[in-house]
Amino acid sequence: MAGQAEGLVMTRDRQADITAFLDQCGWADARRLRVAGDASNRTYDRLTRADGTSTILMDAPPDTGEDVRPFIAIADHLRSGGLSAPKIYHRDEAAGLLLIEDFGDALFADLMAQDPDQEIPLYQAAADVLLHLRDMPPPELTPCDADWLIDMLQPLFDWYAKGAEPDQIKAFKDGFRPLAIQAGTAPKITMLRDYHVQNLLLLPDRRGVRQVGILDFQDAMLAHPAYDLVSILQDARRDVSADVEQQIIAYYLSHSLIAADDFIACYAILGLQRNLRILGIFVRLCLHSGKAGYVDFIPRVWGYVMRNLAHPALSPLAPSLGAILPEPTPEFLEHLKRQCPRNATPS
Repeated sequence: MAGQAEGLVMTRDRQADITAFLDQCGWADARRLRVAGDASNRTYDRLTRADGTSTILMDAPPDTGEDVRPFIAIADHLRSGGLSAPKIYHRDEAAGLLLIEDFGDALFADLMAQDPDQEIPLYQAAADVLLHLRDMPPPELTPCDADWLIDMLQPLFDWYAKGAEPDQIKAFKDGFRPLAIQAGTAPKITMLRDYHVQNLLLLPDRRGVRQVGILDFQDAMLAHPAYDLVSILQDARRDVSADVEQQIIAYYLSHSLIAADDFIACYAILGLQRNLRILGIFVRLCLHSGKAGYVDFIPRVWGYVMRNLAHPALSPLAPSLGAILPEPTPEFLEHLKRQCPRNATPS
């Protein structure tokens, strides 16, 4: 009961912070509607005035580990380079509250679902943004090197493959390290990290790469150019066929001077690393945070793992990885869901 009471007090205090912020910004009387919330502790509400003007309230509570300053810095960087990141109208960095530009509702994910013929053109538009980003001088960011790639695999061993023995984990990491070095020492560009079709919106009144509205980039780092392409083409939330994936990779390579064989090898390395990490994170979101819906994405992510392991550079890892990874059978997935707590600790 004490924990519940504390939670209610925190909720009231947070609401008071938001009310004071909106009053100060002149948006207190606007209609407020939740438009997004995901695996993080950030939420987004659309505020609409009587005259139809709107803005987005980003609520990123600092006491949950959120920090709006990276979002502000990367947004400024992207806009200064000719890309469409939201303008920031009002900010209270200490409170973790921002009022940002409203890019509307034309999410790439929804547009593709409504008209499958738009899938290739929209993915090409997303690839054009990455090609543009590749040519922009990056800001000062943390580099995604071999050590980072290996360290970020820990959720896999803590949650999805938590039954693995230490010597089995070591065998896999020893085999993966040379590949991580290969991908982690290549020339780096700005990597947005959460680059997928639910974070991109079509802005038809703009031209060129500015037609793509970009969201959720506060975790940006410096990484191999293939990282964000993997992120959007091996999407945990929607099926991307191998044929579509290959078409967009070919499109990207046709507009760049990168050596194709090396790029595709690094793409597979980063795809394997990223999807193994996601397996662990999705199990954590279920078992720790009570978000059982993420279990339904696991078979798709598993499929991407298998797709990446088929690359000749990665196939030698299959035995050591197979020894520690449970196959996501219906029984395994149902077992995870049965363990999902009703009153979970927020992640």
